[in-house]
Amino acid sequence: MQFWPLIKVLPVRTHFRFVRLSRLFATLSIIAVIGSLALTLYPFTPPCGGLACGIDFKGGTVLEITTAPKAVNLARARAALGGMGIGDVQVVGFGAPSSAMVRFQVAAGADASATVTRVEQRLTQTLGAVRFVRTDLVGPKVSSELFGKGLLGLGLAILAMLLYIWFRFELQFGLGAVAALFHDVFLTFGMIAILRIEFDLRAVAAILTIIGYSMNDTVVVFDRFRENLRKYKRMPVGEVIDMSINEMLTRTIITSMTAVLALVALAVFGGPTLYGLSIIMLFGIAIGTYSSIYIAAPVIMLWGVKRGGEDEEAVPLKPATVR
Repeated sequence: MQFWPLIKVLPVRTHFRFVRLSRLFATLSIIAVIGSLALTLYPFTPPCGGLACGIDFKGGTVLEITTAPKAVNLARARAALGGMGIGDVQVVGFGAPSSAMVRFQVAAGADASATVTRVEQRLTQTLGAVRFVRTDLVGPKVSSELFGKGLLGLGLAILAMLLYIWFRFELQFGLGAVAALFHDVFLTFGMIAILRIEFDLRAVAAILTIIGYSMNDTVVVFDRFRENLRKYKRMPVGEVIDMSINEMLTRTIITSMTAVLALVALAVFGGPTLYGLSIIMLFGIAIGTYSSIYIAAPVIMLWGVKRGGEDEEAVPLKPATVR
């Protein structure tokens, strides 16, 4: 293995002093969260404020089509409908290759039935023989219910994480984890607003995935932190935090890179349907790793921690250099 240098690209152990910069990064994070909230909420128009609301939350028309026995050419269908000036258009395959779901919006004041007829005619011209299996209208009431349930799902997920960490560790650990989760969610919403990524049920699913990933990374750091608190009872809390993060840093980077490689492939080859979801999750992985270091751990320092076990002599950390 000594002839394969890539195995040693990452050091076995690092000695960064993360806590030293915690105030600086905490200030930057607070500013970023406030800016993200402003971008997400302004101009305070329901249902999505500053977000680019998708059909799921704004309402629209849904067509289920089939071109059996041949497969649906999704790219051609998207290109054809995109030039009609009917607003947001989604064409996604589901089930058999010959089946697809078409979603589009009807402009305010426009005749819905006439717009549907135009879309059906364009699809027939573009794809050939098309059978329209189902036509549904997603009204404002249904879309507002979907939006409310999406936000409720996010809130319940964060609450469940707080209870889990409280049960698994201590309350202050749970508060640190929830602070990191809110930080990740708010910054993700800000990124969605800046890049004008469509906010729909897929975006909600991506944010829920980010919450799970962020919590997993935080739990790993917390577990090592608690272990070191009991082992080095006389060591200052800040130094214990630095030690714990450094011990898990290489593992965190390797784990993150495996997910990043898969998501990059999904963003490049997944097409426009999966592009937004991939970008949201890529951002979430990066910000989730950051928040475990500079949000969750410093909050524990503010609240204080209980130490268990017998006293041990403190072991001084090495200088902030990478070996």
